[in-house]
Amino acid sequence: MPDLSALLWPNAVAVIGASPDPHILRGRIMEVMNSHAFAGTIYPISRSHEEINGQRCYPSIDKVPTQVDLAVLIIPAQFVPDTLAACGEAGVRAAQILTSGFAEETGNDGAALQDEIRAIALKYDMAVFGPNSEGFANTLNALCPTFSPVVDKTEVPLLPPGRKDGHITVVAQSGGMGFAFYDHGRPKELPFNYIVTTGNEACLETLDVVDHLLDEGKTDAFILFMEDVKNGARLAQVGEKALKAGKPIIVTKIGTSDAGARAAASHTASLAGSYQAYQGIFQRYGIIEGGNTEEIVDIAAGFSYHGKKLPRGRRVGICTASGGGGGWMADLCVQAGLEVPELDAKTRATIDAYLPAYGTSQNPIDATAQAVRVTGYGGLARMAAASDVLDGIITVASCRSPAVLQREVEDLHKLAEEADKPILFCSYTRPHADATSILSKAGFPLYSNMANCARAMAEMANYREHRERFLAAPKIKSTEAIVRDNVAAQLSAAPNVLCEYEVKPMLAAYGIGSAEENLAKTADAAVALAEKISGPTVLKIQSPDILHKTEVGGLALNLETAEDVRTAYDTVMKAATEQTHGVLVQAMAPKGHEMIIGINHDATFGPMLMLGFGGIHVEVNPDVAMAPVPLDRPSATDLLNRLRGRAILDGVRGEGPADVDALLDLVVKLSCFAADHGSVIAELDLNPVLVHSKGAKAQGGVTVVDALLVKRT
Repeated sequence: MPDLSALLWPNAVAVIGASPDPHILRGRIMEVMNSHAFAGTIYPISRSHEEINGQRCYPSIDKVPTQVDLAVLIIPAQFVPDTLAACGEAGVRAAQILTSGFAEETGNDGAALQDEIRAIALKYDMAVFGPNSEGFANTLNALCPTFSPVVDKTEVPLLPPGRKDGHITVVAQSGGMGFAFYDHGRPKELPFNYIVTTGNEACLETLDVVDHLLDEGKTDAFILFMEDVKNGARLAQVGEKALKAGKPIIVTKIGTSDAGARAAASHTASLAGSYQAYQGIFQRYGIIEGGNTEEIVDIAAGFSYHGKKLPRGRRVGICTASGGGGGWMADLCVQAGLEVPELDAKTRATIDAYLPAYGTSQNPIDATAQAVRVTGYGGLARMAAASDVLDGIITVASCRSPAVLQREVEDLHKLAEEADKPILFCSYTRPHADATSILSKAGFPLYSNMANCARAMAEMANYREHRERFLAAPKIKSTEAIVRDNVAAQLSAAPNVLCEYEVKPMLAAYGIGSAEENLAKTADAAVALAEKISGPTVLKIQSPDILHKTEVGGLALNLETAEDVRTAYDTVMKAATEQTHGVLVQAMAPKGHEMIIGINHDATFGPMLMLGFGGIHVEVNPDVAMAPVPLDRPSATDLLNRLRGRAILDGVRGEGPADVDALLDLVVKLSCFAADHGSVIAELDLNPVLVHSKGAKAQGGVTVVDALLVKRT
């Protein structure tokens, strides 16, 4: 990996293709760079000009009198490879390629040029961003090699004065969106240290930047705008590294409507779109997904100000001078997964001493404007924060005028120093810039969107809980070698498509049991096997050509007598093909909630486990979630809780709760099977899996009704 320090912290920068014309991009970049107090030297490279804005120009990189760490290329695409090679020969260690006209265009010419760039960067061990990017900004170094208007002649400093920590880095494949996050966040007094746009990512990718900055240690939270991930293992590696370091990643992933490659063989493959796989990885490593620019910036704000004192739980206190505003915030907090408990008697007594008769301290704490004039917003928040039943405080205020906050500046600073819980401020009126500044300097974020404020508090609580559990989780126990090797040998020798009767013995080796069942090749054999089963039986045709038995009449249910079995055998066999192996005879499973559990080999992330509701849900309104394998019990629980219909399993309309513990056991065991053999499995469907009522006599609380395995080719 080349050294990104030379790219982000260069001693000198050469702008190749520089122009004095501020109306074109080659001139804009010079104007933007010179508008900030970069401590290094900027060398314009131009064959057409002797000087630009009083700066001497040089005809080529080899004519520059001193060593240059970073070259910024903004020249026609066809000249980029040779120019980049010349930079390598001159000892330049990094390059930012702003030029477009590469792999993003139709045809092969641009892609070929991009391949050349990659080869040259590798040859000279150069750190290269782009091509087709909008540049970057290192605000700590006042270095802005970009033509983005967001950092052009800014009216305020690139960084808020006084902010020494809580730095946020933006890394975006899209140049415009990368600087958009900064443009939305800087008025909120958020300290962005890097805004990096990676463009086509011919050489360095988003995750390379995050990995480097985690090692550097100057970033406290990351915002990522991702279009794709070229290496799924890299996302898992960097995600785990960030989670262990306590550096949250807030991401938006575009292309969520793309269902990915579909296969006709099973529901798992057709339901397992690429976005579900991304969500599975995000969930595993505590990566937070945001829905829009403002929401992502607001979530990052919470971590920027309170990353070192995240809420220890989900209980939030709401302080306000507006009863309506407090009630609305309470609703939004509950929607975000937070709790708004009634305050304890001791805290209420303290607050009640300041409240008029028409105020209330129960939570939300409606102090009314009359009490706030006495206590100040900070004083009210301090009293609430003392409560043992609260983990965080949200103060709902009107910050249209900064005068109220100005009167309590000193108290706000003391509150920030003393409080051991996060305190967020949210203005229900459009906040004055000075109000934002007052609170920021004291150590508090100010929100103008109630829903975003509630979600920021919820995500901070979620992140702390997820990280603590992740760090404390024991390593998942490996499968015994003899079991793993035996199943691997069976899979290796098996045909491309395995029928139910072939799959289930392999699953049984992993503790995934099923009722007694055997294969029959004649009607007499089917009758004999059925007589050994207590209760009704089922017949299923077994053929790799028949993936959906009901569609061809290859399934017979609820057979009571020998004659029923004999007749059903003949009926089922009418669907037989040349590759039919016989008919599976098994006990009729008792009723239960229909689920689907499967393994799918994702093109980016490898084997993923899918869990969802089966039956008509699969066909009409899929409710599924995915996770990387293997899973421990808490991870399996998280996966189940991501389903929209999760509450159904707790019992509705008089039904008792389902055996969720048995379902989670099955998920964990199948995830171990997937971890051991996922490299040879294209898809594995257990569909349906019936989850029986808790305490039922069924096999383990769940019954695997059908199974299908397709190997990778």
